[in-house]
Amino acid sequence: MNSNDTYKTLTQPSPEILFKEKNSKFFGYAFPVTSEEEIKSHLEKLRKQHFGAVHFCYAFQLGTDTIQYRTNDDGEPSNSAGMPIYGQIQSFALTNVLVVVVRFFGGIKLGVGGLISAYRTAAQLALEEADIIEKTIDIHFQLLFDYKNMNKVMRVIKEKNLEIISQQMNESCEIEIATRKKNADMIFDIFTNLFEIEIKKL
Repeated sequence: MNSNDTYKTLTQPSPEILFKEKNSKFFGYAFPVTSEEEIKSHLEKLRKQHFGAVHFCYAFQLGTDTIQYRTNDDGEPSNSAGMPIYGQIQSFALTNVLVVVVRFFGGIKLGVGGLISAYRTAAQLALEEADIIEKTIDIHFQLLFDYKNMNKVMRVIKEKNLEIISQQMNESCEIEIATRKKNADMIFDIFTNLFEIEIKKL
């Protein structure tokens, strides 16, 4: 994505918004998502909720380092719905997000220009209502060491504000830690240089 180790996404689904254009109704929704399964599930729910709607157009983007995205016009003229929606995801600089615009046809054709404008506006309104958060891209490491080295390890974890994800403390100990991507090389080096500590990237 970039050398930055933060990304923007949504904290929760946005409230439903309604945009009207020449008797057609466009309902806009934005959801935080991390997988295609979640995306399918949101689309299925909307199809049940809006029984009788003609078009369920959407765009999504997943990932931070490797980006995966898709747009769907769902029967509207090519690139008149999915791409304008995706354009809004990009202009808000979001990832791990799904934006859906559900259209009820009002009897008057809007033409391709009108459709592009309506889908873009509905997507924009949904994202303006959404709660956007900036998150860090974290790298996870596993630390392996004997119990006698516990103090050394804990001192670094405390000094460097590392997040402990899980830990098993026996004769031999395992701790999973997470750190921001930009600090990962430094953290790896610190633990690599500590005597009798093994560190593995997860």
